[in-house]
Amino acid sequence: MPPLALTAGDPSGIAPEIAIAAWRMRDAANVPPFYLLTDPALLAARARNTGLELKIREVTPSGADAVFADALPVVPLTERFGNTLGRPDSTNAAGIVESIDRAVADVFSGAASAIVTCPVAKKPLYEAGFRFPGHTEYLAHLAAEKTGKTVTPVMMLAGPTLRAVPVTIHIALADVPAALTTDAIVTTAHITASDLVSRFGIARPRLAVAGLNPHAGEGGAMGSEDEEIVRPAVDTLRAEGIDANGPRPADTMFHARARAGYDAAICMYHDQALIPAKALAFDETVNVTLGLPFVRTSPDHGTAFDIAGKGIARPDSLIAALKMAHRLSSRAAVTA
Repeated sequence: MPPLALTAGDPSGIAPEIAIAAWRMRDAANVPPFYLLTDPALLAARARNTGLELKIREVTPSGADAVFADALPVVPLTERFGNTLGRPDSTNAAGIVESIDRAVADVFSGAASAIVTCPVAKKPLYEAGFRFPGHTEYLAHLAAEKTGKTVTPVMMLAGPTLRAVPVTIHIALADVPAALTTDAIVTTAHITASDLVSRFGIARPRLAVAGLNPHAGEGGAMGSEDEEIVRPAVDTLRAEGIDANGPRPADTMFHARARAGYDAAICMYHDQALIPAKALAFDETVNVTLGLPFVRTSPDHGTAFDIAGKGIARPDSLIAALKMAHRLSSRAAVTA
């Protein structure tokens, strides 16, 4: 199987050092082979900044496997990064985007088996003219360009004991009720169920659908959304043969006994999904993008500018993302 493509992420944050640390733990943590799309000079500088011993080998994607045991394979970018440690810099945006573009090209060409993305900050990208809300939407755009098909990405936080999927994501809590629709819930659940079958190997996925309001609205006593929006979505899914149940009170969905009864939780908003996922297993939870024609994972944390270069950033979530990408890509090839 081809190696994994690891994107540069924001070089001002912890991305370079967790990539280095993941490679250094390749044997102890059984890390699958990957190559890093980045500026080799920046990577070497960051190794010096953090006191990490590093051997770099510049390669093409096809040469990564051969050197992975002895050196960190780096596919050099055309763009160069400034070593603005802990200070996001919009002049690095071109290289950040180039690494994503090239990773997508590599996975479609068969040079990479999957994409793992290091964390980025949105503000410096926006300042440089980036017009997408974030990584996920941009990957969906690139996939649609490659395939000529509409691509609807879905975020899943996948940990050892919980898979949680938010229907609405990066919007203010006050805007959630207006943004939440029956169609959005049904679409999210369909994509989740499909990928649980094709990539996670779950023959008949069980979906627990959370209510929006406390106690799932208590029959309309605390908001009408659960009866008017969520319940019709569950009814539709069940009529279509998907094993879905709800709306369920979110405060009783995430204890161990409840989690044993479903394969994924469909949640109505960002924190309803991400708080339990990160509380249960912060260092082992992985962000998986469902609905793409290729496998994409990423760590469940951000750029951590405040600790960049201090040598204390943990690579656990990145290692988990690399290992999950390897497992998932062994089940499903890129689909055009």
